[in-house]
Amino acid sequence: MGLRGRQVPGRDAVYRTLVDRYRCDDVFAAAVDAIAMGLGLAVLDVTAVSGIVLAAQPGSPFEIKMDDYARQAKLRERRDTEKVLHGIAHLAIAALAFPRPDDLANDQYVGRVSVEAVDLVVRETCRVLKDRTMTETGNTDTSAEAPELEQAWRAYANRHEVASTKDNRNNSDSTRGMVRRALRWLAERGLVQAVGEESDETFRPTSRYQIHVRQLASQAAFRELLELGVVPRIALEPAHVTPAAPAN
Repeated sequence: MGLRGRQVPGRDAVYRTLVDRYRCDDVFAAAVDAIAMGLGLAVLDVTAVSGIVLAAQPGSPFEIKMDDYARQAKLRERRDTEKVLHGIAHLAIAALAFPRPDDLANDQYVGRVSVEAVDLVVRETCRVLKDRTMTETGNTDTSAEAPELEQAWRAYANRHEVASTKDNRNNSDSTRGMVRRALRWLAERGLVQAVGEESDETFRPTSRYQIHVRQLASQAAFRELLELGVVPRIALEPAHVTPAAPAN
């Protein structure tokens, strides 16, 4: 059930029964955890709203490698830089979905994430990093010896927002194309849901995604992005973040 991202206990009586049993039967819960571990999966949480939320461990047959994710994209940069660019898009989506610690901790909170807002957040982050580099070194040029992440931010800033082709909405070579692809990928796995008339432009995170982002929040790259202070300022208008009922 947990590997079917869009399936939730509220719409499946069998799933709801299994979730209830996991939460009140320690022996059953231990068996589920052991089976998941044997498949290379970690049980992040089990709730009545989201069901069982799983994460693939390194080496698991369910692991999705960034190499595979980025393979379909047109590689203008080095392959390792391209992978990081796609990773930055996902990182920014997570940060914009829950820009404040209270949002991430509040199960009743649901925000809005748009392609435009995510791209603006990343570009503002690039500007902040550029200014910081200028202040620290007096030079905005990125040398070959610069940290890989710093080179990746620069590569994102230099990438066009939209493609020059007629089909610019579907071209993942542009930064907004990368963000749109990331949001669609999350939607296919029940982590965000499309809202509004433009179903590929604005999304709301689900409770499953909130649980995943709580795990992500412990990572240094996520904390560094929030500490730059660019997310809440931009999130207020383009993302139109509002409290709402829990997502399914």
